[in-house]
Amino acid sequence: MTVTVNGLDALKRLAGSALGSSDWITVTQDRINGFADATDDHQWIHVDPERAADGPFGTPIAHGHLTLALFIPLFTGLLDVHGVTTKVNYGLNKVRFPAPVPVGSRLRLAARLTTVDDVPGGVQVTVDGTVEIEGGSKPACVLQSLSRFYA
Repeated sequence: MTVTVNGLDALKRLAGSALGSSDWITVTQDRINGFADATDDHQWIHVDPERAADGPFGTPIAHGHLTLALFIPLFTGLLDVHGVTTKVNYGLNKVRFPAPVPVGSRLRLAARLTTVDDVPGGVQVTVDGTVEIEGGSKPACVLQSLSRFYA
């Protein structure tokens, strides 16, 4: 379910709040191949299903940075901020990849808006996120993301 707020003051009131969990998305081989093409990372464990079948995971796995890149569309499904002119990805404080993401896996984001701090012209939002694998015992990614929203 998407949390919708209007303006920076409403966003500030969300500090410390859990945003819930996003919808599930499926990591297909086509998505993995597209990421490999975009990043020029064609390691066999990602893009060669026949060879990956004999590898350590028995199937191709998503690039860790593909999993990380999915944070943005998953997060957008959790928080919609109106009344701002610009939304900027400001960076990351922490990122870990506790578990691989096998092709065909479904992922979702569970997130908490931990802080909302004033910056010139807007606010900086810190989000603690966990990218979960459906049925998995460990998350695919655990991260702390920074975004800026400008009035």
